Formats: sequence, structure tokens, C-alpha cells
Amino acid sequence: MTGPPGAAAPGPSAAPPATGPAHRAVPPRRALLAGAAGNFVEWYEFGVYGCFATVIAERFFTPAAAGPDPAAPLLAAYASFAVAFFFRPAGALLFGRLADRAGRRPALVLVIALMTLATTLIGLLPDRATAGAAAPWLLVLLRAVQGLCAGGEFGGAVALMTEHAPPGRRGRYGAWQSFTVALGLLAGAGAAALTASLLSPAALSGWGWRIPFLLALPLGLTALGLRTALPGPRTRTSAPDPASAPDPASAPGIGTVRAVVLGVGRIMGWSAAGYTFLVVLPSYLQSTLGASFREALIATTLANLGFAASILPAGRLSDRVGRRPVMLAGALAVALCALPFLHLLRDPDAAATAKAAALLAAGATVGLLAGPGPAMLAEMFPSSVRCTGLGLAYALANAVFSGCAGLIVTALTAATGDPDVPAYYAGGLCALSALALAGLRGDDHRGPLR
Repeated sequence: MTGPPGAAAPGPSAAPPATGPAHRAVPPRRALLAGAAGNFVEWYEFGVYGCFATVIAERFFTPAAAGPDPAAPLLAAYASFAVAFFFRPAGALLFGRLADRAGRRPALVLVIALMTLATTLIGLLPDRATAGAAAPWLLVLLRAVQGLCAGGEFGGAVALMTEHAPPGRRGRYGAWQSFTVALGLLAGAGAAALTASLLSPAALSGWGWRIPFLLALPLGLTALGLRTALPGPRTRTSAPDPASAPDPASAPGIGTVRAVVLGVGRIMGWSAAGYTFLVVLPSYLQSTLGASFREALIATTLANLGFAASILPAGRLSDRVGRRPVMLAGALAVALCALPFLHLLRDPDAAATAKAAALLAAGATVGLLAGPGPAMLAEMFPSSVRCTGLGLAYALANAVFSGCAGLIVTALTAATGDPDVPAYYAGGLCALSALALAGLRGDDHRGPLR
């Protein structure tokens, strides 16, 4: 890798990769839709799983199997949640190298097909009462498959969107990756809330929780159709121009590893805050504050609405003023406001409108990180390793700081009795992330991708 991570070398902003197969031009909006559709399906499932964590704990991780601790089943459910995240780095390497060498389409098609299959099978999976001790292991196996697919999804989708973005709009186009995260989480929460409102508690726990998982099948097939329609790589008919030959320094090596580590540091606050406020929140409100399932879902929906509303404006703003000021503002806002936010939620005298506004604002601060984040990562890597590099940085950050968020927050809260643990977790990591973000170059958003 030449130059500091994030620096851009001269060349067209949507140039085809310098190594591997040549690629047919894809209309920007078509690339955007194909990339976003699969990402929506992925995060829909993760949102559903987060909302039904307590039900899944009951159906698959019973107290008798998990031990005398009443928190043990929920911890076991979050452990299975974390398993998927720890398979993400392997998926980023596997599918990232496929996308960098064979083209974006085959990797993205394979990823969405496997993800849809695994999510549908979770909806059909027998629980512990039916399958015995095999049930939780089968669930963990399917979560592992989902983790592999999710690891390959981000790198390929972000590369597709940003490489085909019009000049000066990488932040806006990359922000659609994060926006479909918000849409997927909202759809997952909405499907869970609708199911819970239509069914009795007994029916919901017995079989109703499966319905939102099974809805992933038609959603996934739609995304699969959009991706199979993308143009594939074309075969070169002449030798490549020596002037466009890859620089040996840009091949996978020390520079790429350094950029991956730096990328993890820049987005770990985004990962921690996103999952603390947007995914872990329902179970935290129920187990720590005694909220009902309905109240927890409403709170999560409000936070996700704030998240969704800020993502695209943040991406557009980063195209104008740069990635650094927008993402720094988000990281510092979480670091400073996470503790007052939780105190407000716990205050019995606080007005419902104040709590609703706080939930919307908490989600919006995460959106300031998530909007420019995909483009920022894409600008850190040359095309020959872009899918692998940005996918691996994102997967590692999510594995450590997102996948473990529910496990860490639940375990520390149970051990210490301190309900402020989520604020310490999200705020502390955002403070560290702000230090890494401060090193971003101010003009990275202006130059073309390498």
C-alpha cells in the first residue's frame, strides 16, 4: 500500500480493479439497489434475532440446561448471537478474495443465497423440547453460516456501491449500506412487534416467533434476483496497459494489515454504540428496567428511526466537508451523552416525550458514524484488496465490539448490579474511536478511489 491509509492516487473514481478480471460498467443506481437489497435481508434477520433474544433463550437455552443462574439462558442466547460475528472475519477473507479476484457479482450472489437459506432454516428449527440437546447446537451452526455470509456481504456491497458512485457522491452512495442496516433493523423490529401484537404470549413463544424468520425467504429471493442480473466480469482481449499495472506495494501485505487495524479503530465506536442502542436495547430494558416486551420494542423502534433519519444526510454532508468532522461529531456525542441518556430512561419522573426524544437522538448519533463510515473504509484500500480489506476491518470490529455487546453488557450488569454498564461500554469505545478518527486526512473524500 502506498501512502497513508485513506490517501487516494490519481485515476478515475470508478475505475475497474487493476488486478483480476475486468468488470463491465454497472449503472450507479443498479449497483446501489443490488448492493443494498442483500444488506437489508442480512440486517432484517439480525434485528429479528435481537428482538426475540428472550424468546430464543426460553426455547433453545433452558435454565435447567444453562445452570441455576436465571440470567444464564439469555447469556447463552447472546453467545449464539456472538458466534455469528466471530465467523464474519473468515467470511470477509473467503468471499472478499473471491470478489477481488473473480468479480463482485459471484461473491454477492453466493452470499445472499446462503444467508437466505440459513435464516429460513432457523424459522423451521426444532426447539429444545423437540430436538433435545441438539437444538442449541443446530442454532449455533446456522448462526455460524450467517456469520460467514455477513462477513462477505459488507465488503462486496460497499465496494460495488462506492466504485460505481458518481464523482463526489461516494459518501452518499456508501451511506445506503448503513441506511439499509437501519431499514433491515426497523423491518425486523416491526415484524416482531406486529407478530407480538397479533398473537397471545403463549402462541408467540410457542410458534409465532418463527414467522418473521420465514419472511426472510421471499425477501432473500428478491435480492438474489437483483444480484444475478448484474453484469459479470468480462475477459480482457488485450494485455493490460503497463501504466495501470498494480503497484507491488498495493498488494496484500503489511500496508493492508496496517490499514485493517486502523480501520477497526476508526469504526469500533460505531460498532459498539450501534449494537448497544439499536439491538441490545430491548433485552436490556426488559431485564434491567423491567419494561414489557411491547415497551422495549417501541423504544428500539424509536432509536432505529433516529438512526435511519440521520444516515443519508450524514453521508451527503461528508461528501461536502469530509469524513473526519462528521464521524468525530458522532463519536464524541456518544461518548458524552451515553450516560445521561440511560439516566433519563431510568428516571420515573421524566416525561414520555423526553424519553422518546432521547431515543431518537441516541440513534441519530450512531447515524453520524454509520453514514460516512462505508465510504471512509473504501477509501482506505486499493481496488485489488478493497473487498477483503474493508470487509475484514468491518468484520473484526463487529465481531469484537458488536457481537459481544449483548454478552458483555448482560454479564457485567448481572455481576456488578450497575445499570450504567451499557453507557460505559458504548461511550468508552466511542472515545477511543475518536482518537483514531482524528488521524483521517481532510481531503480523502475529494480524490478518486485507488
